[in-house]
Amino acid sequence: MATQTLGYFMSKARKLPGISGKVQDEHDKITKKLSEKVRELDKEPISELPEEPWEASKILSKMEELRDAEEGTWKSGKVSGAVYSGEDNLRDVTTKAYHLFALCNPLHLDLFPSMRKFESEIIKFTKRMLHGETTVCGAVTSGGTESLLMCVKTYRDYALAKKGITKPEVLLPTTAHAAFDKAANYFGVKLVKVPLGRDMKVDISALKNKLTSNTIMIVGSAPGFPHGMIDDIEALSQIALEHDIPLHVDACLGGYILPWMKELGCPIPDFDFVVPGVTSISVDTHKYGFAPKGSSVLLFRSAEIRHHMYFVATEWPGGIYPSPTMQGSRPGGLIAGAWAALLYNGKKGYRRAAQQIIECQKAIKQGLKNNPDIKLIGDSVTPVIAWTTTTVDIYSVSDYMGKKKWHLNVLHKPPSMHICITLRTVGRENELLKDLEDAISEAKRNPNVKGGNAPVYGMAASLPDRSLVKEMIWSYLDTLLDT
Repeated sequence: MATQTLGYFMSKARKLPGISGKVQDEHDKITKKLSEKVRELDKEPISELPEEPWEASKILSKMEELRDAEEGTWKSGKVSGAVYSGEDNLRDVTTKAYHLFALCNPLHLDLFPSMRKFESEIIKFTKRMLHGETTVCGAVTSGGTESLLMCVKTYRDYALAKKGITKPEVLLPTTAHAAFDKAANYFGVKLVKVPLGRDMKVDISALKNKLTSNTIMIVGSAPGFPHGMIDDIEALSQIALEHDIPLHVDACLGGYILPWMKELGCPIPDFDFVVPGVTSISVDTHKYGFAPKGSSVLLFRSAEIRHHMYFVATEWPGGIYPSPTMQGSRPGGLIAGAWAALLYNGKKGYRRAAQQIIECQKAIKQGLKNNPDIKLIGDSVTPVIAWTTTTVDIYSVSDYMGKKKWHLNVLHKPPSMHICITLRTVGRENELLKDLEDAISEAKRNPNVKGGNAPVYGMAASLPDRSLVKEMIWSYLDTLLDT
């Protein structure tokens, strides 16, 4: 409350003569730094269509040049998440699959019946992996964000139809994915955010106290993106069943690896349809399913719930227009690529990948524990491990890691960083730990040096007036989209 009050007064004070100029100057410095970093990525922009068509060889040569400039970064393995496999044979198979079905669109099933096969079987493979019974059903989406958008839209409409709720509220942990914020913004739903307990999982007692007659759904993460923690889904299930409220599990990040980790003996708690109160799960096939970007699966326990996801226009002069998810036309090549990736890996392939990631996670986690300057955020058993530093500024450490060519995720609330371990990380454990030690030593030797992204993240984490942060990011997005 004190931070909110301070933020209110800052938002007023920044409009005063003298103060507004200083605030704007600082804003301009930060956005200029962000803009320069973006613009340096494109050395030869093309401002308009050429009068004469380019030869295919020229187009492909330019694209290969761009590919070669960036491919080394993720192939190095010094990246958090982003590319979860990158295995050459798998890429060849999924690229070929895309090529075979590049012109296909599930909107026209009369022309492309193969799309129905691919999509229904992706759903079937996924629901069986997550202990879904016969009644469990779903849809393929373009990624985790669309899955979560459709999930919120579904329960908003379901609650209106079944309970007459017109002021819908969603109960979710503060660490739930930001796509829920986007969904709330798009669909007029109120988010009621629940703090974490000391274990960095959603506080169950606090969540109970926030239940109201307008609660349309409860959310748990498996795991949450920031710290890799799996919320207590069984406890959430008990609450959901007791109050007749749907429970969604956001397993976009972990859905295609946690089942295999659990099968291999990792202490992964129950989080899927084996938990009776779970009514839906979102799972990204383009993460640990190793499918091409972007593809995800949204599953529901029953078709009755799924019906509220659909959109159907019955009075349009162009005919009856139905769509199961957000998109109308959908890229059939990506659906084909996801289907190919799942079959290419099979159960043995996913177990093999999970085993490698388990061993890598254990080594990194133990190394972080052994470093006296580092404190783990939570006790993660998943591929995501978060930490902070107790002796130096974590954002300065992040900048020094960047100089060593690491691309890790920087977090705030609390200030920290994490790595999402992938197959690319395997074999880089010792290098990561050694580079972290060196980065911390550099930060100790130069405590007053604030270069790179440290000022940006430091300001974003500490400013009570969040409108300043939003305006700064608007400027960044402008830079990404401006011509």
